[in-house]
Amino acid sequence: RFQHVKANFSKSGHLGDNDPDRCMRHHFVETITHPIYKCNSKMVLLARCEGHCSHTSRSDPLISFSSVLKQPFKSTCFCCRPHTSKLKAVRLRCSGGTRITATYRYILACSCEECS
Repeated sequence: RFQHVKANFSKSGHLGDNDPDRCMRHHFVETITHPIYKCNSKMVLLARCEGHCSHTSRSDPLISFSSVLKQPFKSTCFCCRPHTSKLKAVRLRCSGGTRITATYRYILACSCEECS
C-alpha cells in the first residue's frame, strides 16, 4: 500500500507536472446577461487560472544608508495568473431589435509569474 503524497517536490523544491493542484487552466460555463436591458442571455465557455505555484514566497531585509527606510523589505512571491489570452465578443439580441456586444478575455494558458 502506497500513501498518496499531495505535494510532489523534487530536489529543487518545484512541484512536479503530475501534481493535481498545480497552477493550471480550468474551464467553466458562464451565462452572460445584461444587468439593465432586456436581452437574451448566452452561455459561454470561460477559463480561469487556479492552483499552487511551487516557488517559495520570501522577504529579504534591505539595507539603507538613508535616515528614512522607505522600503524595509524586498518580497518575492509567485501567483497563478493568465500567461496568454485572446479577446472574445458575444452579441446579445435585446428588446426593440437592438444588439449589445459583451467582451471578455478567454485564457489560453496559465503560468506562475511574480506577483506585482
